[in-house]
This record gives sequence, C-alpha cells and structure tokens, in this order.
Amino acid sequence: MQTPLIDLKDIRKSYGGGDAPQVDVLRGIDLAIHAGEFVAIVGASGSGKSTLMNILGCLDRPTSGEYLFAGENVARLGSDELAWLRREAFGFVFQGYHLIPSGSAQENVEMPAIYAGTPAAERHARAAALLERLGLASRTGNRPHQLSGGQQQRVSIARALMNGGHIILADEPTGALDSHSGAEVMALLDELASQGHVVILITHDREVAARAKRIIEIRDGEIISDTADAHPEVQASTNSGALQAVDLRQRLAEGSAANGAWKGELAEAVQAAWRVMWINRFRTALTLLGIIIGVASVVVMLAVGEGSKRQVMAQMGAFGSNIIYLSGHTPNPRTPPGIVTLDDVAAVAALPQVKRIMPVNGSRAGVRFGNADHMSYVGGNDTNFPAIFNWPVVEGSYFTQADEDAAAAVAVIGKKVRDKLLKDVANPIGQYILIENVPFQVVGILEEKGASSGDQDSDDRIAVPYSAASIRLFGTQNPEYVAIAASDANKVKETEQAIDQLMLRMHGGKRDFELTNNAAMIQAEARTQNTLSLMLGSIAAISLLVGGIGVMNIMLMTVRERTREIGIRMATGARQQDILRQFLTEAVMLTVVGGLAGIVLALLIGTGLMLSKVAVAFSLDAALGAFLCALVTGVVFGFMPARKAARLDPVAALTSV
Repeated sequence: MQTPLIDLKDIRKSYGGGDAPQVDVLRGIDLAIHAGEFVAIVGASGSGKSTLMNILGCLDRPTSGEYLFAGENVARLGSDELAWLRREAFGFVFQGYHLIPSGSAQENVEMPAIYAGTPAAERHARAAALLERLGLASRTGNRPHQLSGGQQQRVSIARALMNGGHIILADEPTGALDSHSGAEVMALLDELASQGHVVILITHDREVAARAKRIIEIRDGEIISDTADAHPEVQASTNSGALQAVDLRQRLAEGSAANGAWKGELAEAVQAAWRVMWINRFRTALTLLGIIIGVASVVVMLAVGEGSKRQVMAQMGAFGSNIIYLSGHTPNPRTPPGIVTLDDVAAVAALPQVKRIMPVNGSRAGVRFGNADHMSYVGGNDTNFPAIFNWPVVEGSYFTQADEDAAAAVAVIGKKVRDKLLKDVANPIGQYILIENVPFQVVGILEEKGASSGDQDSDDRIAVPYSAASIRLFGTQNPEYVAIAASDANKVKETEQAIDQLMLRMHGGKRDFELTNNAAMIQAEARTQNTLSLMLGSIAAISLLVGGIGVMNIMLMTVRERTREIGIRMATGARQQDILRQFLTEAVMLTVVGGLAGIVLALLIGTGLMLSKVAVAFSLDAALGAFLCALVTGVVFGFMPARKAARLDPVAALTSV
C-alpha cells in the first residue's frame, strides 16, 4: 500500500501543567489516512475530536507524538511553512462558517488565492466559477449577514476549494443548519469525495457520519473504533482518481514563487482597511481627528512662524540689509572724537565693493507748523537717499540734484512728522514748515516704514538736501555719518573690511572711526524667528503624538474585535507577515487619510488667517514633513498592535468570542 497522506503516531495533546492542573485531551492517537478517503470522526462533545482536527489541519501542534504528512514530519516545519501547507493542502469548513463579516461572498472565497499569489483576474474567475457551481452565482456581492446559514456554509466550502482543497476538513458542517440545508451540504461533501478530495468529517451525529466510507470513533481522547480495522479493503480501494497532496519537498520553491503575492495581498489589505474604516465611520472619524488636528497644527504653526519671520525680515531688509554705516569714534575718553570728512567719503566711493555712498549731516531739531511743535530727526542727504535706503516717496517727489546744488530749502517728511504737524492739511505738498526757525517747503512724503527697534522710529524723520543742512542748519560740511551700500549683499563683511583698511590708511593708522551694519542684527533676528518657529512646531507636534497614541488604541481595539477574523485568515494560509501587513496597512491608511485631511484643514485655516491680515507662509517642505511624520506615527504606533495580531495562536483566535 502506498505511503499514507496523513500518518499520526502516538499523538498526545495536553493543556495546563505547572501551577494549573494538566488536562489530557488526546491520549496516544494512531491514525493513517490515504488519498481519496472519505472519513468521519465521531465523538461526543469533549471527546477531543475538534482538537484532533486542529492538529490534522496544522492549526495546532501536538504535545508529543509524530505527525507525518506525505511522509514528512510536520514538526520540522516553521510557522510560514505551516501556513503554506494550510493554504495549499487543506480547506476548512467550520460549523460557525467563519466568514469575514466585512467581505462579500466573492472576497471570502478569494482569500486563500490572495495569499497564494494567484493573479487577480484568475482568482476572480475561479471564485465566481466556484460560487456558480455551488448555486450562489447571484450572491457573489452579498456579505455574510445577507446570506442564509446554508448559503454561508456553501461559501465556506467554495473557499476551501479555492486553492484545490486536496483535503477538506469539515467540523460539524451541518451543526448550525436546518435539515434541508444540512442535506445540501452533505451532498456537496459526497460529491467532493467522489471527485477524489480527501474529506475528513468531524461530527457527533451518527447519521451524518454514516455518509462516510470510513468511520472513526473517539472517546476521552482515544480512538475506540475504526471501520478500516474491520474492513481494510476500504483504504485499499480508495478513489483511483484521488487528488494527490502537494509535495512538501517543493515547499521552499513554491514559497519563493509566492513571494510575488505581496502585491495582491497589499491591494487586498488596502481594500479591507478602507472597508473596515467605512463600516466603523464614527470611530474612525474620532481617531482621525487626532491626526488631522496634529498635522493641521504643525503645518499652520510653521506657516505662521515662517510668515512672521518673512514679515520681520522684509521689514528689517527695508532698513537696508546691505548698508554699512561709517561714523567718527572716540578711541578713548581722553581723546576728541574722530571726524569723517567728505574726502573720506570720496575715497570710499572709489572702492569696487561699494555700490552707492551717501553722507548724512543730521541731528534732532525742533520743527514747527502753525501752532504745532515737534522734535524730529533732520538729515541732510543727497539724491541717493531713496535708492540706498529703499525708501520711496508716496506723495509729491524727492528733491533733485538741482536742489542739492542750489542748497534749496526743500524737505521730504516722514509719515509720523506729517501726522504730528500736517494731519489736518489735505495736501501737505507745497506747505512750509520751520526747521530751527528756517522755513523749508514740503515737496514729498516718505513711505511708512515703521520702527527698526524700540527707541527708533524711521518715520519720524525729515530729509533735506545735504548742502542746505550744512549751510542753513548745522554750519558744518562734515557728515554725522556715512551710509554705504555694498555691491553684494552677501559680501557685506568683505566690503566692511575693505573700508576699514582704507580708513586706517587715510587716518594714519588711527582707529577713530566706527563701522556698523544691519546684517548681524538681521541674522540674529532670523535665528530668533527660527527658534520661535521650531518651538511652535514642537508644541504642535505634541498633538500629532497624541493622535498617534489614538491610532494605537484604536488598532488594539480592532485586533481584539477581529481576533476571529485573524484566525480565519491564518486557517486559509496567511503567514504572520501577512497578518502584520494587514493591520499595519490599516494603521497607515488611518494616518494617510488623517494626514491629507490635516493638510487640507491647514490650508483652510491659513486662508482664513491671511484674510484676517495675519502673516502666513506655507512651505511645501513643512507640509510634506508633517505628512511624513503622521505616516511614521502610524507605522510606529500601529506596529505593536499589528505584531500582536500576527502572533496570535490560530486555534485560540478561531475560538474567540
């Protein structure tokens, strides 16, 4: 006689031990089953027949003994190889049907083929053909709750046959059915046996068992009778057209070939994840809320920080980020202050690093218009003023070179001066103001610029021709300071060094002058703004972390609720990595949807802030960073629940309530 397909030798199974009392469920089972047999294992509840079925189907391992499948010891197989064997050799038909509630009949039937790496078109066609063969062609899209008990059992039979179903393990297949549906299911099992499938029927009903050609009775974990002992010809005359079991020696090659199954599994995982999210919409929405708020907070906070930074930097830049100031300086308290002369100005202007240069002869002075008096800074400048300080005139015009040459008594005033002296004058252009009792005609109004620091207000300023300031107001030709525009804003330091060397030569090595610039102040402000943005982003990231914890909680709850589904997937051939991928995909799906929704919400909030005149500058890097952080959060916080699901025991998962 040929080698048995299944050969059990002294199989024992015990539970408990240690602190708990040991319970012996199987007590030395010896059993051989050949290809093509239709076997019924009969026994009362608690006799050990279901435990025996779990061991036969590689869902459970015996405590001791030897299980040979097609001549090879199953004990040597790892968890992935056992999953491969369940997928390729066995088909399970359970009393409780064990269909995945969220999947359609077609999707439930296709599941084993997905894990086997069968192409989508092929498995769709085979599943549809099996359902049609079992009289369910019109029910392919129905979910389990939309099917009767008999129809659900036929779906489970179709699933068992999806990958060939060499061995059909049917555990009380008629136990939950009415007599008519039970008869239909038994007729299907008879047909499968006649086609050469090994059918192992687990039942307590002797009438059902009578349909089998071989009946094995088990009691208290021991086989007490086997009709094959009395009629050995039953095994010898098994169906000559029996389906031969898969060759276990090919399992590694098959496993390697099935590695391409990940694409189909991933697609099914994404589809299943979306379906679960949709079915539990309210719970999903609450979980997504944490991710959405977290991502939106990060993006908006960083956008507001960046907007504020750009606004401040633009304002700072308006005062001249490439401007160097040259003025006289006292080397020590006992020496008179140094003087910068117009000859120095002319020499510095000749440097190639200098783009523009302007001497300023100024001081604070009293200004009057009518009965209004005000103290303001009055600066004598040349016509380079608007260009060197990036300071346009918004009303009237700036004075001309002709005004400078003629020492004309004309003035361009800042906005604050206008508000203080000429607020009630509809058109200040052409009006005369007194500067130190010298009349000057207003020819222009400078654009509002604001304050560069707490004690300086640039709008509280009056610009007059340098010649007029020197002759009419201050009585000296030497400038108070010199404003120098560097040719390259990125080389202000180099320009400053060139001016320093020139001035030292012109002043005989005496450092009685001082050079300052705005670049250092602007850089310091930029660093401050960057720190502020980082702080805001860090605070917002906390909400993203809270959202991640919410994902972990919901995934742990999902694993607990879907423990039986995990058992079903394992019974149909899912490996641990398949279960891990399934639940990790669901966690990632949650965070992807939450991340995208968070970015949309951030854009809406940002638009509202911009309409409210709040400085906002969205950054693609910030949005992508927040989204990737959400994705990483989903992977990190979803991994532990997914790993917990992957490590569940198949039998414990299937029997969970």
